[in-house]
Amino acid sequence: MYENKIILISGGTGSFGKQMLKSLIKTKAREIRIFSRDEKKQEDLRRSIKDKRVNYIIGDVRDYSSTLSSTRNVDYVFQAAALKQVPTCEFFPMEAYKTNVIGTSNLIDASIHNNVKKIVVLSTDKAVYPINAMGISKAMMEKVAIAKAREISAKKINCSICVTRYGNVMFSRGSLIPFLINKIKKNEELTLTDPNMSRFLMSLEDSVNLVNEAFFKGKNGDTYIQKSPAARIDNIAKALLKIFNKKNKIKIIGPRHGEKLHESLCTSEEMSKAINQKKYFRIPADLRNINYDTHNQKNDLFKSKEPYSSNSTKILNINELVSLFKTQRDIII
Repeated sequence: MYENKIILISGGTGSFGKQMLKSLIKTKAREIRIFSRDEKKQEDLRRSIKDKRVNYIIGDVRDYSSTLSSTRNVDYVFQAAALKQVPTCEFFPMEAYKTNVIGTSNLIDASIHNNVKKIVVLSTDKAVYPINAMGISKAMMEKVAIAKAREISAKKINCSICVTRYGNVMFSRGSLIPFLINKIKKNEELTLTDPNMSRFLMSLEDSVNLVNEAFFKGKNGDTYIQKSPAARIDNIAKALLKIFNKKNKIKIIGPRHGEKLHESLCTSEEMSKAINQKKYFRIPADLRNINYDTHNQKNDLFKSKEPYSSNSTKILNINELVSLFKTQRDIII
């Protein structure tokens, strides 16, 4: 499907964007557009990936005219532009709203206007039972994407919108593992919030595979979730110390602003209608209109199911984490 197509990655200089770009340049795509607002990151990426099919566009998803011009003649869009640091979003919630909600709405509207055929929007486990500004903004972003999927279905517009929902992506910029590795190498004390805190773990390759699964198989309005293992953060730190053969002290500092003890990738209500697809869950959207009296069939009743959470999935022990981390090319000992 990528052959001879024009593809846009918004937030294309981020961890996912760069991994997706590396995947796409192996295809026969005609053009790959990297859309972001950081010229330094674009210049670094331009120097590291030399391919004439890659075009770099400075712009911001918050600006509709910027999204409109960048999506002209585009076939497919991957929306990865986001503010995603939990404490930062807690202190600047309106900035999270502008980028994550308004920015996504702008990009979808511009894509529909320019006849884009498929849009995949990236979300997070923090959008499930959200308690922080980042998660709330991502949950609202999902609602915007599904509402627009419902609209294009009703209007019979030739476009499809899917959502993908992630756990923690290992070695992504600003995440826990690079933070700990940096401290380990400097022989500094490792600061952890709560030793019992658990998080889902995904690789960058997993993130691309999940997006491709939604892109190739997803129907309009679908949300895709990858089944993922999880780990306690104290075991993540201990596994890294074992890999580097170090004995840095660990200090518990308590949760940061807006943090949860455990995360969820699916609510219990979503799990009641989730379609099990081996490595993934596919959650179809309710695309009925608001005039419920006009529908001949009733919607499926909720079935009692547990949410899919980081404390109820497979929890990796220290040795399993060591083995997993050693498979990641980002770890340099």
